Amino acid sequence: MTPTSHYLRCEGRELHYTEWAGPNAASDAVIAWHGFARTGRDMDDIAAQLAQRYRVICPDTIGRGLSQWSPDPANEYTLPFYVRLAASLVDQLGLPHFHWLGTSMGGAIGILAAATTLRGRLRRLVINDIGPCPAPEAVQRILTYASRPPAFGSVSELEAYFRTVYAPYGHLSDAQWRRLTETSVRRLPDGRVTPHYDPAIAMQLQSSSPEGLWPAWDSLDVPVLCLRGAHSDLLLPDAAEQMRTRGPLAVVVEIQGCGHAPALNTPEQFALVERFLAGDARSP
Repeated sequence: MTPTSHYLRCEGRELHYTEWAGPNAASDAVIAWHGFARTGRDMDDIAAQLAQRYRVICPDTIGRGLSQWSPDPANEYTLPFYVRLAASLVDQLGLPHFHWLGTSMGGAIGILAAATTLRGRLRRLVINDIGPCPAPEAVQRILTYASRPPAFGSVSELEAYFRTVYAPYGHLSDAQWRRLTETSVRRLPDGRVTPHYDPAIAMQLQSSSPEGLWPAWDSLDVPVLCLRGAHSDLLLPDAAEQMRTRGPLAVVVEIQGCGHAPALNTPEQFALVERFLAGDARSP
């Protein structure tokens, strides 16, 4: 199955997304939103699986992948603006209701959207290794590498870098590492290659509030499944336990062999998400 590529003008910015819809896909839709310095193509494996039943939309957040870079990064590389982008996207796609699957930042966007602009339209929320208040040390780690993306003389060297920095994703085949690299590479004017995002996206991580998204979390009224990498340094066990007992009373499942964040590329991970989206809200 091959996705189709599309562009829409959302909140004045061009947003790119890939769409997966197999011959057996029903009218139900899933918005699958990637992590902080990544692109929508990270969702390829699980999107292809879910497309047997759903229409799956995988956006590139502005400043990443094939979406436009913001001319106003301080105001637009923020969770509230990303929620506005998401609302514009689903409105233009004509989706009155949908499910949400978000990795890391994509999950944070889903939490805020479900609590505000998209309340009542977002039916089920799957968040992949993210909570209302990520561990500060892990945020600093991400900020350190994301704010100064390295450049390499060859794509193979970039792939080797990705294999190191994203080792916590868990097992990826050689073909999956190559795809991850080729779908998130940008060539610089001097001929070197670098990850395909605007370094100014780091501004988002410099403006987090101390209380994070706990007020939004506590207001949620939708079923939530949280996948936590067993070795995650971003979603710590204490925070995951609070997510079980506060707000929507999330179902939390630990994914062995992963840190931040599981790659959503194994049959076991597919099954967890599929069962939950099909309506088994309390038992993964």
